[in-house]
Amino acid sequence: MKSKEKELDKIDVTKLSKKELIQRAKKFSKNFCVSDGKNFRLKDYDPDDDGGLGPEDKPLVKQVLQLGVNALATMQDILYAQDRWSVLLIFQAMDAAGKDGAIKHVMSGINPQGCQVSSFKAPTSEDLDHDYMWRCMRNLPERGRIGIFNRSYYEEVLVVRVHEQLLQSQKIPQKLVTKNIWKERFEDIRNIEKYLTRNGTLVCKFFLNVSAKEQKKRFLERIDNPDKNWKFSASDAKERRYWKEYMNAYEDMIKNTATKDSPWYVIPADNKAFSRVAVASAVIETLDSIGLEYPKVAKEKLAELGTIKQELLAEK
Repeated sequence: MKSKEKELDKIDVTKLSKKELIQRAKKFSKNFCVSDGKNFRLKDYDPDDDGGLGPEDKPLVKQVLQLGVNALATMQDILYAQDRWSVLLIFQAMDAAGKDGAIKHVMSGINPQGCQVSSFKAPTSEDLDHDYMWRCMRNLPERGRIGIFNRSYYEEVLVVRVHEQLLQSQKIPQKLVTKNIWKERFEDIRNIEKYLTRNGTLVCKFFLNVSAKEQKKRFLERIDNPDKNWKFSASDAKERRYWKEYMNAYEDMIKNTATKDSPWYVIPADNKAFSRVAVASAVIETLDSIGLEYPKVAKEKLAELGTIKQELLAEK
C-alpha cells in the first residue's frame, strides 16, 4: 500500500493557523484507516510503507511530527475545557513494534493533567475473578481527557486465541466455552464500543504493523545493546514462533471489529518516524470529528468579568 504521492513541502509550523495545522496533519493517516472490515486483508497493508517519504526526508518527517504534536496540544486543551467528550486510544502490536515510542513521541505536547495511560499485561488473580472486560473498563478516561490503553481487552481475541489453554485459567463456566466463543467476543467488543461512542467516548484503535524481518532486527539490537537489554525477555522470542497464528488473529480481529464509529488504523511500523506521524494524524482526525470549541461564556458571566477587569485596572 505504498503511497506514490510526495505532497509535502517545507512547513513552517509557527506560521500555520490552528485550522491549517489540523487540515495538514489529518491527511497522513487516511490510507491506513479501516472503518469497515468486511473485505479487510492484512497482506494489503505494507509494514514498510513510508507515505512516500524516504530516508533523505528524515528532517521533513521530524518537522511533520512536530506539526502533529502542536495540533494535538491545541485540540487537547479544548477537549479538557469543553469537558463533554473523552477519547480512548488503543494500541495493539507484536513485541518491538514501537507502541511505547509512539505513545511517548505523539503525546509529548499533551498536558499530563488531561491524559492517562494504562498498560495491560498478564491478568492478575483479581482480574481473573471478573469478566475479561473488567480491568479495562475501570480505567476508561474521564470526560475531557484522553485515555491510552497499551494493549487492552483485544488481548482476549489475540494471545488467548493463539494460546487457547489460557481460557482454562479464566474461570469461565465450561458450557460457555464453545466453538463460537471468538465470534461472541467480537460481538461483545463491538457492542461495548458502540455503547462508549453513544455516551461520549470516542474509540480510536491502532495496530502497529511491524514485519517479522524488522522485529528480528529490533530484537537483535536489544540483545546487543546493554542499554536495551532490559526491554527484552525470553517470552518475546517465544511468541515470535507463533507469528503466522498471530497475523491470522489480527486479521480476523480487525475484520470483525472495525466500524465507522471505532475504526482501526493499520499503521506501518517498520519506519518508526513515519508510524508516529501517522498515529498523530489519526488522533487529530478523531478529535476533529467532534467539532471541538471552547465553552461559550454566558452574558452574565461576561458582564461579571468586565466588572472585575475594571476593578483590577483601578487598583493603584
